Amino acid sequence: MTFPVLQDKVAIVTGAAMGMGEATARLFAEAGAKVIVADFNVEAGEKVVADITAAGGTATFVAVDISDEAQVEEMVKAAVSTYGRLDVAVNNAALKPDQAPSAELDPAYWDRLMSVDLKGTALCQKHELKQFLAQGEGGSIVNIASVSGFRPQPGNPAYTAAKHGVVGLTKVAALEYGSLGVRVNAVAPGAVQTPMLDAALEEIGADRDEFAKQLSSLGRFADAREIAQATLWLSSDAASYVHGTTLKVDGGFTGM
Repeated sequence: MTFPVLQDKVAIVTGAAMGMGEATARLFAEAGAKVIVADFNVEAGEKVVADITAAGGTATFVAVDISDEAQVEEMVKAAVSTYGRLDVAVNNAALKPDQAPSAELDPAYWDRLMSVDLKGTALCQKHELKQFLAQGEGGSIVNIASVSGFRPQPGNPAYTAAKHGVVGLTKVAALEYGSLGVRVNAVAPGAVQTPMLDAALEEIGADRDEFAKQLSSLGRFADAREIAQATLWLSSDAASYVHGTTLKVDGGFTGM
């Protein structure tokens, strides 16, 4: 059972067409939020909206490439023009990790990943903050980082650097805007069963069950909804004094 902890709140979720973003958008709608499902994948994003609406929730799809500041600005404007305001933002959109050791780093993929995972998160945070400040009533941002920001795996130099950066962005914004009523936190997921993980496992030829034991002391991957539950808590008034923190939701990985 999901309690209406975001009743009538307006929330943006980026990367909401699949994986953790989709699970978050669905859960937020169940919790009473009016959700902007933001993604570059139009077909998948519109299906998420259709499913939320069919289940009695409220959602609108906005197409966005978060590496493009003009599109990010329009995403925030769309939320306000559609629902009148913005209360919560979850900056989840990201590319799959790179798969090469540091001596074989691919500069082209480095640039693309950084433009989405780090720059894109920063741009989203920028325009969400500006909207919160214009409203003058506070708000909540949750940036999706990764345990790779704390305990990296070999072969992911770009992804690891980007997720360290997301943790840093979160801390700086928290210091800057907490006194104005804006809470900024991050979630650092461990290994989550998503299409992104499936693609990464296929690329490196890893056995799913054995890999899960290496990445969690629970011996399994997380379900995307388990990450969404943590994000929902941080976004709600239940976490009203939680600010500037990164919550690890990793099945014990960083303690192994």
